[in-house]
Amino acid sequence: MAGREMYEALLDGLFEGVYFVDRDRRITFWNKAAGRITGFGSADVIGRRCKDGMLCHVDEAGNHLCENGCPLAATMDDGKSRSAQVFVSHADGHRVPVRVAVSPILDATGEIVGAVESFFEDDEWRRAADRVHELEKYAFIDELTDVPNRRHMEQRLASKLDELARYGWPCGVLLIDVDHFKAINDTHGHAVGDLVLKMVARTLAAGLRGLDVVGRWGGEEFLAVVTNPSRGALAAIANRMRVLVAASRLSEPVSVSVTVSIGATVAEPGEAAADVLRRADENLYRAKKAGRDRVCGGEP
Repeated sequence: MAGREMYEALLDGLFEGVYFVDRDRRITFWNKAAGRITGFGSADVIGRRCKDGMLCHVDEAGNHLCENGCPLAATMDDGKSRSAQVFVSHADGHRVPVRVAVSPILDATGEIVGAVESFFEDDEWRRAADRVHELEKYAFIDELTDVPNRRHMEQRLASKLDELARYGWPCGVLLIDVDHFKAINDTHGHAVGDLVLKMVARTLAAGLRGLDVVGRWGGEEFLAVVTNPSRGALAAIANRMRVLVAASRLSEPVSVSVTVSIGATVAEPGEAAADVLRRADENLYRAKKAGRDRVCGGEP
């Protein structure tokens, strides 16, 4: 086996994704793990530039790092290795949380000729995803979106309200609705609408912390139950989920992007689930009436 072939075979055997870029951020190598994590194979990316918007790295605030703040570009400018937590676009349209590490590539004279980025799925998110899949045996998973269904979310909320009553542990609720979803079904058909719901569900799950859970509440509505949110944290978590959905895009069979409106509330001691959900729904209505693509409630 030639030296280059052996080198690439070794990289293909790694667990983490690895890719190389030249000075123009054109991708020159893409290993198998990178394809597994993102859904893009080497044939999809070799020769293309990451800054052309295919991978569409964003941070938790929804800022497009390919346009400003790209770790690869920064490393090629100053020659310093760096790491970051970002959200990369999957071929299916949803967002995947990854941790990236970037190092410069030098030629024989010490000149920077490119960079290498390695990345792997965020461990906390993966552990949360593993817990969700464990629920399948108990029929608590929504068949379409592969997130917990309403039955599980009702039980989850009841459990957290019991913890609030017993131990005083705070509990937050986010009621999330896909904006203008009927128009998507009317324009593109229900098959595309189903793909949009899958994309939104995966992106919402990626935007949560490991102890929190989001599930499908019904139709185009989702419910998230947030464990022990600190002062001001609930609105911040909701906004992170909102901007990540807005930064996602379905590319096949048609190009579709959506936004969500979110009603947030913190449960009060002694409240019934119906009371908490009613307040979250009222805040969701406020968000819709105020123009959509926004969060209402949950502020400190």
